[in-house]
Amino acid sequence: MAKAFEEQRRSPDLEALPFEDRIALLVDREAAERETRRLTTRLKIAALRQTACVEDVDLRTPRGIDRAVFAKLVAGDWIDRHENLLVTGATALGKSWLACAP
Repeated sequence: MAKAFEEQRRSPDLEALPFEDRIALLVDREAAERETRRLTTRLKIAALRQTACVEDVDLRTPRGIDRAVFAKLVAGDWIDRHENLLVTGATALGKSWLACAP
């Protein structure tokens, strides 16, 4: 938060914002930084074999992936509901790569 505060002090355009908005920006930045650190730590501990990213998934290739279902899975609500996910398919479709994508 101190780092974000110093950046705010150096930015002349933020001085026009009300105090409450500036505090809100600091709190949002701190929350985002903490979430990023948590995710980084979890990914490091997971020691995934491949570096994958869901944004890199090419849905134009015919693999039988439904876009709507994929979007729901990416949202991660199934994790909050403590549900399981089983990825199945033929060899060399990219199941392992997809499973490593945070």
